[in-house]
Amino acid sequence: MSTIADNAAATFTIHRTTTPASDAERAALLAAPKFGTVFTDHMARVSWTSADGWQDRRVEPYGPLQLDPASAVLHYGQEIFEGLKAYRHADGSVWSFRPEANAARLRRSAQRLALPELSDADFLGAIESLVRLDVAWVPDLEESSLYLRPFMYASETFLGVRSTLEAEFLVIASPVGPYFASGVQPVAIWVATDFHRAGPGGTGSAKCGGNYAASLLPQQIAYDNGCEQVCFLDAATNTNLEELGGMNVFVVFADGHVATPEQSGTILEGITRSSVLTLLAEDGRPVEERPIPLTEVQAGIADGTISEVFACGTAAVLTPIGRLAGEGFDLTVGDGGAGAVTMALRTRLTDIQYGRATDTHHWMHRLV
Repeated sequence: MSTIADNAAATFTIHRTTTPASDAERAALLAAPKFGTVFTDHMARVSWTSADGWQDRRVEPYGPLQLDPASAVLHYGQEIFEGLKAYRHADGSVWSFRPEANAARLRRSAQRLALPELSDADFLGAIESLVRLDVAWVPDLEESSLYLRPFMYASETFLGVRSTLEAEFLVIASPVGPYFASGVQPVAIWVATDFHRAGPGGTGSAKCGGNYAASLLPQQIAYDNGCEQVCFLDAATNTNLEELGGMNVFVVFADGHVATPEQSGTILEGITRSSVLTLLAEDGRPVEERPIPLTEVQAGIADGTISEVFACGTAAVLTPIGRLAGEGFDLTVGDGGAGAVTMALRTRLTDIQYGRATDTHHWMHRLV
């Protein structure tokens, strides 16, 4: 375990719940965990004021938050969040994947949303304290993990358009199985041409709720067209792929090279995306980070020069895309199945996360 996290965890006061789930109740919930619907007994929390900074580090019983109706977050959307997982290895130890990268991204999001920045020590300390206390909630089934949701919101009671003077940072945890109910199967993607997730100078690179709220209507349109997810085009030209509602996207060409949309400030800097780029470079596979016109993808799928398309993110890891559809087109990627490059990358990444392969990059961080 890292010294910084271990020392920080010691600063968190533990307040145990008086009504924990019984062993039998917990076992039943862990037998078939559904994504984001069941939560552990506790949550970690740190409070902030502009006068005193970050203080009152504690782990307390999971439960409802008490918010004044005039809390700033309810009116001006000043909030950010992160997502990462805790993985149980075969020896019973529990690890997280690149949590320092999540801590750094939370700070970048805080800067963009004018929220206070949280240190690595507090971020890692909160996660470690919570997982240590609720370690029995970390499942050991195939494709299962404990999903961790750190988040921060403006808690000041104030109606006025300015940065908050009070904030709360919390971490909650949810045992989960595969993100998609069907497991690792090719998904269908709807390309939105009338809606955009974010624009130049906006909050596209920040992990904040507003970006996801903006994706929900086009996501519903995707469902109505038989698709599981929506892919957005850039707001400036409405021609280039950007990202899915909650995942980055990659295109694999038949000649072996790979392309992914460049980070231009309008897409989220995905930690899984960064890891995939590293693994591709290790394979010696040429990778382009560049604008990818939808017309190029349509033509490439049609003539076979594009062999695979996949999405990636913390929740779903790597997910093959078997169908790409939108107004006026409906294309099957390759043979509609999971591509070899996609699945090989997914296996390599999950083998590292679950301790089945040597972590040569030092990506894994032991929690328990």
